[in-house]
Amino acid sequence: MTTAQETGSGSGRPVALVTGVGRTVGIGAGIARELAGAGWDIAFTYWTPYDARMAWGVEADAAGTISEVLAEQGARTVAVEADLADPGAPGRVFDEVERRLGGVTALVMSHCESVDSGLLDTTLESFDRHFAVNARATWLLIREYGRRFRGAAGTGRVIGLTSDHTVGNLPYGASKGALDRIVLAAAHELGHLGITANVINPGPVDTGWMSDGIREHVLDRTPPGRLGTPQDAAHLVGFLCSPQGQWINGQLLKSDGGFTA
Repeated sequence: MTTAQETGSGSGRPVALVTGVGRTVGIGAGIARELAGAGWDIAFTYWTPYDARMAWGVEADAAGTISEVLAEQGARTVAVEADLADPGAPGRVFDEVERRLGGVTALVMSHCESVDSGLLDTTLESFDRHFAVNARATWLLIREYGRRFRGAAGTGRVIGLTSDHTVGNLPYGASKGALDRIVLAAAHELGHLGITANVINPGPVDTGWMSDGIREHVLDRTPPGRLGTPQDAAHLVGFLCSPQGQWINGQLLKSDGGFTA
């Protein structure tokens, strides 16, 4: 298990803000658990109306359950419900996190808007919302983070979760591609603050959305012969957030078991 860096939060633990932690089986929840176990206090965001639109539906009191698990690992936690399509949301999230936990040392963005549609059937409303959540909110979150960061040089971390799936999933894949460029720009533009910035592509992760056909396809294409799990990506996030991860910067890293090899 990696060891968290020491910074000045009230508990003596650094603070990680993880976005998109709406379900206990999701990648965001896996990342939050990983970092809590490594000695971080955890703030996380979620947006219930998004889950309500999805096939899996709303998981009752997911935020409370996740908070309890993190607290059992010694973490102070704060859960903030936020619609990241609202350009004012990132500032309000940071205000609340700083008030409750202190300054943010690591920003890990696993939020998304993801509604399948292709070139011919994507609506303007859907296209705009995908870019508002996946690209614009990423920029605004990083901007808030960079303006407020007061940690020691070398301790800051920005990590974004991405995808390269575009066929039949145009607005999602295109907006995630924009996310990549925004995060990687931060590796240079925030370098003077001692902040590293990387993107992780976890590949297809089974969080309950896969059909039997998709599972079979993924298993056939993945050399280890198993599906990805939230913890696979979480382990990489944990390493990047550790002192040992400081030298990895400005990279798009794949944690997909060789699915895209």
